[in-house]
Amino acid sequence: MRIRRILAAVIATAALAGLGLTSAATAHAASPTPGECQDGGGTVNWANNTCVGGKFDGQMVD
Repeated sequence: MRIRRILAAVIATAALAGLGLTSAATAHAASPTPGECQDGGGTVNWANNTCVGGKFDGQMVD
């Protein structure tokens, strides 16, 4: 019985750690590249490195 509880705790911890890594990767991928900005229908404003118009409007360009 004790082994089942320990195993459940290990699985839950691994699942939560996986969620943390997934959200970190998603947050990093939010900045589009200049090519992605243009492919999304926008143009790059090089004065302040933002995407103007299209799918990524207002986002900082990497």
